[in-house]
Amino acid sequence: MSTKDFIEKDFYKVLGVPKDATEAEIKKAYRKLAREFHPDANKGNTRAEERFKEISEANDVLGDPKKRKEYDDARALFGNGGFRPGPGAGGGQFNFDLGDLFGGAGGAGGAQSGSFGGGLGDVFGGLFNRGGPGTTRTQPRRGQDVDTEVTLSFTEAIEGATVPLRMTSQAPCKACSGTGDKNGTPRVCPTCVGTGQVARGSGGGFSLTDPCPDCKGRGLIAEHPCAECSGSGRAKSSRTMQVRIPAGVTDGQRIRLRGKGAPGERGGPAGDLYVTVHVGEHKVFGRKGDNLTVTVPVTFAEAALGGEVRVPTLGGSPVTLKVPPGTPNGRTMRARGKGAARKDGSHGDLLITVEVSVPKDLSGKARDALEAYREATADEDPRAELFEAAKGE
Repeated sequence: MSTKDFIEKDFYKVLGVPKDATEAEIKKAYRKLAREFHPDANKGNTRAEERFKEISEANDVLGDPKKRKEYDDARALFGNGGFRPGPGAGGGQFNFDLGDLFGGAGGAGGAQSGSFGGGLGDVFGGLFNRGGPGTTRTQPRRGQDVDTEVTLSFTEAIEGATVPLRMTSQAPCKACSGTGDKNGTPRVCPTCVGTGQVARGSGGGFSLTDPCPDCKGRGLIAEHPCAECSGSGRAKSSRTMQVRIPAGVTDGQRIRLRGKGAPGERGGPAGDLYVTVHVGEHKVFGRKGDNLTVTVPVTFAEAALGGEVRVPTLGGSPVTLKVPPGTPNGRTMRARGKGAARKDGSHGDLLITVEVSVPKDLSGKARDALEAYREATADEDPRAELFEAAKGE
């Protein structure tokens, strides 16, 4: 992201939160929007995909307290996307280069920027990856984020599981130790003087920064490019790692594992690993939020007269369900604490739906008993109210 984009984009508006939103409010807004616009839920919808990228970009800044403070400071100084000098400033009276503010360079512009009290290079140094005055050192570079997918069984998703993940990502090239030079002696890029960024004029007497086109933002240029990485200092690396998937994950959920992505450069931190979870179906149990569901057949006698039936649970001992007399087909009852795990350590419930089982084959004794029951209830019409109600409309 360029400096100009960073300042001009309203990340609070993207997430739909006020500027004084708490970390919890930002996280809640991000999760809601991420679920709504996730590519897996909007296959083929390019607009949703772009929206998801915008949401992720906004959360990457606002979800990090340090980045959020730098972002707020920058937008406060530049008037939410454009620098606003004081009254009377204009024309040649207020002409300076923003690169002077960020990098602390001298010159006429630098002299005027000093009127702000100095130290602005320190304020924005972390934000724009720029060093102090006259710096020639290259900056640490954060590793790339890595996306991967994993498929779990229904039981593994409910109980949690440790799974092996084989990932391919960009990492420092082993042949040149990440320098990009086969001799291991790259030189500092003369265009950006090792900062990895160059100033870009935008009119009005100031400029913004972009990644250096000559070193591609690395700050280094290989005199003798490494054959393995073509001088980039990065190469594809495959590795297998054991990842713990927490209990209670849902199908399509995207889990973020900080620092488990691609390694950084020059001492920079590793990126993050994003794991999209796919959950298989179960032959017996279903899921509704934190609750599990199961359908249990009962006989006509159990439904009519009442009784006790054993009900299986997922990974635990069966529970005994008391069926009240006169229980209708389709009634749902609850076994508390037998559902999926929640983040706070508690569990949802098991929702048990009763299904009256109608036998296909009857013994002579059973048939005689049902015939006797039919004769005993011949005067009862369960559909009388249905027809009576139909007449009234």
